[in-house]
Amino acid sequence: PLVLRQHWSGSTRRGSAAPPLVSTIQQSGKPDLRLSVDPAFGGEAGAWHPPDLLGAALSTCLMVAFLDLAKRTRVDVRAYDDELALYKVTEDHRSRIDRAVVRPTVTLAPGSDPGRAARVFHRAHQYCTVSNSLRTRVVLEPRFVVEGASGSG
Repeated sequence: PLVLRQHWSGSTRRGSAAPPLVSTIQQSGKPDLRLSVDPAFGGEAGAWHPPDLLGAALSTCLMVAFLDLAKRTRVDVRAYDDELALYKVTEDHRSRIDRAVVRPTVTLAPGSDPGRAARVFHRAHQYCTVSNSLRTRVVLEPRFVVEGASGSG
């Protein structure tokens, strides 16, 4: 199993002047991670928040799944730059991430077929552990650019 440890200290006593809600996530062999919540909930603006980590996990997982499948199917990827947007909804005073839009720009080697790369990208989505674990709708909007080609996209 994946084992993480989290530590927070302070006071939840009413009226106490508690410091911002910041905790430390630890896992053996990795650097500690400072984690907080939105300042509206007593958190620290400059720290990573849970939705940030969800987005980073999804973006990284999709990238790794695609690059692995691209390598195995001989699609020569030269660069991968992703922008991921998470959309939150609140219903009955409960918030959740309703949709994640993934917009990578994938640079391919000269002579590559962007259509083939797109098929590999969409197939790779099914191998991403994070997206397979979410009930959030994941929307894929990749853009493919071939090195040296004019007007590619």
